[in-house]
Amino acid sequence: MGSSSETAVERNQKSSAGGVALTEEEVAARQMLASASEEAMRRARDHLLALQSSEGWWKGELQTNVTMDAEDMLLREFLGIREPRRTGLSANWIRSQQHDDGSWTNFEGGTANLSTTVEAYVALRLAGDSPDAEHMRRAAAFIREAGGLDSVRVFTHVWLALFGLYPWSKIPALPPELIFLPARFPLNVYDFACWARQTIVALTVVWAYRPVRRIELTLDELKGGVAARPRPVARRGWPALLERLDRALHIYERRPIRWLRRLALERVERWIVQRQEADGSWGGIQPPWVYSLIALHLRGYPTEHPVMKTALEGIDRFTIKEDGLCRLEACQSPVWDTALATVALSDTGLPGDHPALVRAADWLLDEEVRLRGDWSVRRPELEPGGWAFEFANDNYPDLDDTAEVILALRRVAHPDMDRLEQAIERGVRWTMGMQSSSGGWGAFDADNARELCRELPFCDFGEVIDPPSADVTAHVLEMLPGEGLAGHRAALRGVDWLIREQEPDGSWFGRWGVNHVYGTGAALPALVAAGVDRSDPSIRRAVEWLSAHQNADGGWGEDPRSYEDPAWIGRGHSTASQTAWALLALHAAGERSEVVERGLAWLVATQRPDGRWDEPWYTGPGFPCDYYINYHLYRLVFPLMALGRLTGAR
Repeated sequence: MGSSSETAVERNQKSSAGGVALTEEEVAARQMLASASEEAMRRARDHLLALQSSEGWWKGELQTNVTMDAEDMLLREFLGIREPRRTGLSANWIRSQQHDDGSWTNFEGGTANLSTTVEAYVALRLAGDSPDAEHMRRAAAFIREAGGLDSVRVFTHVWLALFGLYPWSKIPALPPELIFLPARFPLNVYDFACWARQTIVALTVVWAYRPVRRIELTLDELKGGVAARPRPVARRGWPALLERLDRALHIYERRPIRWLRRLALERVERWIVQRQEADGSWGGIQPPWVYSLIALHLRGYPTEHPVMKTALEGIDRFTIKEDGLCRLEACQSPVWDTALATVALSDTGLPGDHPALVRAADWLLDEEVRLRGDWSVRRPELEPGGWAFEFANDNYPDLDDTAEVILALRRVAHPDMDRLEQAIERGVRWTMGMQSSSGGWGAFDADNARELCRELPFCDFGEVIDPPSADVTAHVLEMLPGEGLAGHRAALRGVDWLIREQEPDGSWFGRWGVNHVYGTGAALPALVAAGVDRSDPSIRRAVEWLSAHQNADGGWGEDPRSYEDPAWIGRGHSTASQTAWALLALHAAGERSEVVERGLAWLVATQRPDGRWDEPWYTGPGFPCDYYINYHLYRLVFPLMALGRLTGAR
């Protein structure tokens, strides 16, 4: 990586411009940039160290959209526990996020979203906002113009149906008998990604009961306007077959087989209860959490029941209250954030035995998952190991976190190295065993790629399967060489898979970060670590793509709209996290060009005095095209990594 006595910027004085001698002014400018970069690194490092908890972890807020808050209000109304103070705080937050055209969006700077707007509107009506209020009239006008209630997603229809505001008969069927399909049968519950699986299983109970809790409001003001576009009728293939199946299931629901329905509901109930996490959540994420609460409520669980009480207390711990506002995190990321922070601090030259790194390693070691979760359905012989994303998610460890935690633990001189080595060994073994047959790695499951799941009429709420992705595979491939496994067949197959996934323009698609900047930022360091020569065409094409997509100000940015509109690929406001991803990739590829200097200068110039960077833009997709996250710690840890590596601290 280079020594601390000669920074990357200083080395560039010797190697740039094809050996052309630099002027005194150019040398002075580069020396100033080197000095400013080191100072920026120190400020960022100090700020990150100050954010560590006494237990050793880091956690930044995961900011999403107002559907979290609207659905929390609707959930509490359905359970009969909604109270005025929380309602008022949530309503304040929802109002604060409304746009001038009356709509709500799913990310900063995004386009208006009809389903999000409808859910926000209904929640505000429930909170007491008059439909005649100016902000409500603007929202209603947008909803009518955008197609009205018939045009929203299935999840929104379910929330409306719970209160008699939309007919259950118009919602695709989801019978609880689905739980009986064997694991090898198409469309069984394990064909769905874990986040969709838990949500769908809980919703089968809701569908079976199809409850209605009448409330004292109507939505007559949303009728009229532009009619919803009729859904195209599939005439052939799987879509047509699944539409006919949905019609048949609706007929079955008129007179289900009673004994079979009873057994199905009992099994689903057990399935849900068995998967509740210690913090009260299901999978550590909002959708299965709220629907599991509704499902168990329908099965007769009172709110005082330990399962329900723990779940509701857990939601309170995911709630942020400040400045008269209340907003809900859809998820929390302490394991991921702690691993990234550990790597970033190490990149700045912090010694491996520094107390902050040792405390972080202690906490991460305690978070190792040693239980068999749903992943074992596809890999029954594999011993457990690895890490999850959240404080408590033993049922669903993931490959991304596991790879990053191992990379982090390798930076720490821990006093109990035997314990650390054993945890890493288990994590590596589990990771290699979770490789999909294609050679890549998905996030939570192996070979979870049945695309038929996407065709179900019910599944319009985002990605519902978990196929291998370039970014997760890249992080695994970045980790394996450090364990002496660069030449292992699993790593070689992974490299082949990753190179095959490269886009014609030289970039990689980003599944868990926005978007091609993230995918490319992950792939380049991985391929270089795995032994691919920096002169390889795949590396050079990626470097060219990153260089061509640098913004005029020197930074990099990519708007989430790139998932839907190719014109946005590699385009967007410069952000600290995305600029850092690009710089980390270029550094790994051996670049010491003016492109790198301009990116580094952008980071230095945009840093706040306290060491942070402002970043209102969302750079994390939960579900591409449908749901996005602003990871508040990304704007600090990734720039710190880039500054550390580019200044030669490591």
